[in-house]
Amino acid sequence: MPRRSAAVLGKPVGHSLSPVLHRAAYQALGLTDWSYTAIECDSDGLAGLLARSGAEVVGYSCTMPLKRQVLRVAGSVSPEAAAIGAGNTLLRGPAGWHADNTDWTGIQNALAAAGLAAGGAVTVLGAGGTAQAALAALPDADRVTVLVREPSRAGELLATARRLDRQVSVAPLSQPQRWLDADLIIATLPAGAADRYAGLPFRADQALLDVVYHPWPTPLAGALAAAGAPVVSGAAMLLHQAARQVELMTGSAAPVEAMRAAMSAAVPGCGV
Repeated sequence: MPRRSAAVLGKPVGHSLSPVLHRAAYQALGLTDWSYTAIECDSDGLAGLLARSGAEVVGYSCTMPLKRQVLRVAGSVSPEAAAIGAGNTLLRGPAGWHADNTDWTGIQNALAAAGLAAGGAVTVLGAGGTAQAALAALPDADRVTVLVREPSRAGELLATARRLDRQVSVAPLSQPQRWLDADLIIATLPAGAADRYAGLPFRADQALLDVVYHPWPTPLAGALAAAGAPVVSGAAMLLHQAARQVELMTGSAAPVEAMRAAMSAAVPGCGV
């Protein structure tokens, strides 16, 4: 079997758990000639890196700051990535590089695996690329409210909402009390940014997905769990988005449990 390779691209990228997840998948699938590495790459260098990629490269996982740049350099773009306005996956195809987005399926599958429905009233904390992907994962939500630091800077997220035909309201992060009473909260803020909301009252019939997974639980997750609400770690989102990438790159069903075990070993207590 000819050698195949893939990698995660980003800057910085040394912290990425993608190599752990993808290598575990290759081992479980018996793909002994496949390799997966991490490569430092910024937006300016992406097009050149793709042009230099050898025929053995099947695809790339793309993290910050590349998620919007992948749509500009790809020869084709999946409908989901186009609607979201960002991609996290580049696949080599017959006509060149194809951009896709598996973040939204990572969110959707992480919620489903926890037995949670992405319906009712949903509040999303943050307006970045992960928040945009969250909108794609919420087709059944009755109401979506996005809390942002500066509502005037939510233009890209609102453009995503229009492309997805989602009704979205924007409110300031400085006034969260009313909006954090939602059925489902999806926190896409950096580590520590949502800690100040842990003192608010929560109920057992709420649920939370927090994209932060180290350390876990976050103060916000701990507050909802103390109220009896189910909480989902960002590690579950990372696991399921990587599983979809494995399927796209290898053509085989992802060995999710083997990938989960590898992630748990790499980051004990991360919540998967």
